[in-house]
Amino acid sequence: MWRLNKKIKNFFRNLGPGFVSGAADDDPTAIATYTQAGAQFGYSQLWTAIFAIPFMIVVQEMCGRIGMVTGKGLAGVIRKHYSHWLLSGAVILLLVANTINIGASLGAMAASAELIFEMPFIFWLVIFTVSILVLEVFLSYRIYSRYLKFLTLTLLTYLIVAVMVNHDWGEVLRSTFIPKIIFTEAFFLSLIAILGTNISPYLFFWQASEEVEEAVGAGKLRIMGQGIPKVTKGDVLSLKQDTTIGMLFSNIIVFSICLAAAGTLGKNGLTLVSTPAEAARALEPLVGSWASILFALGVIGSGLLVVPILSGSASYALSESFGWKEGLYRKFNKAHGFYGVIIIATLVGLLINFLSIPPFQMLIYAAAINGLLAPPLLILILFIANNKKIMGDYTNTWRSNLLGGAIIILMLLAAGFFFWHFPF
Repeated sequence: MWRLNKKIKNFFRNLGPGFVSGAADDDPTAIATYTQAGAQFGYSQLWTAIFAIPFMIVVQEMCGRIGMVTGKGLAGVIRKHYSHWLLSGAVILLLVANTINIGASLGAMAASAELIFEMPFIFWLVIFTVSILVLEVFLSYRIYSRYLKFLTLTLLTYLIVAVMVNHDWGEVLRSTFIPKIIFTEAFFLSLIAILGTNISPYLFFWQASEEVEEAVGAGKLRIMGQGIPKVTKGDVLSLKQDTTIGMLFSNIIVFSICLAAAGTLGKNGLTLVSTPAEAARALEPLVGSWASILFALGVIGSGLLVVPILSGSASYALSESFGWKEGLYRKFNKAHGFYGVIIIATLVGLLINFLSIPPFQMLIYAAAINGLLAPPLLILILFIANNKKIMGDYTNTWRSNLLGGAIIILMLLAAGFFFWHFPF
């Protein structure tokens, strides 16, 4: 038993940026998007969770490999090897997507806290904003990341609910492995949001930069962005394994959320989910009146995980663009610009919540914006990962290029079809 416990502890201890990226992908936007998909379309979009897995693994592995091999984040690589206008375009896309995501996540956390504590939305919005900033700015990354790996485990509740609710399992299997497309505006908006919450711009920049942070922590680099770490095939294999585990974990959760929502909310006629209280009803078959509490904890936990990643990835990109000192391993007084971007991005996100958009709906819009902004960044990442001057012996395989190119085309087609047939 002691040896088994030790193996389990070592397994979780060895999980790195790939697993954290996968856990972060089950953020409040993912919870909202897949809850709405299950409630509105039943089992019809279950296939997206399985369909996305190989694409997510390839995309995040590419980003992590770029950081691991070059010793730089994505913005640092673009700055060194490509034009300034390309760098500016990539960073602007990221900042827009991340700021909207920060605002949506903070709003969802505050609205969820209202379910269990009798304090106003604004109170919780400020409390969560301040708490996240204090943790990210003043707490060591190595301490913080140790707990990031476990914050979203409460979402495993959805897996239990998904299994215990009565389903037509034949229909579930068909919907899981046979894609179904419904040519309506709502279906394609949901599809774009699902693609955006699975293939998210902030995770591209985050995982690349965190692989560099890992290299600094392991003594392979003295400073982020300076020098090239020694990389072995074993390192790349560990990156692939870590990323695969993270993405599999992520998609098991979102599949369970969609299935649970289809078997509870959808079956009971609640097809438009607009508040956390309505979304929480998906957990009632398991925990009854405790559903609101458990749902709120899941959203708050995932928000605490993802908001620092959103602001951190934006800060990595902007700091590398201007050549500022960067890295969560640095103290605040050693990287004012880096932490300044984190603070400003988080505060702007807070202000977005005063636009009078319902928090739960804002999450779905944020996911859809991710789906629209991701393709141009993916094209750039694909070029970098195939550039032998940058990547040396660790350029893409043909499989990575095939899957990377395919997801770009599919995301562009989904967005193009939506705007062609359902113009605003």
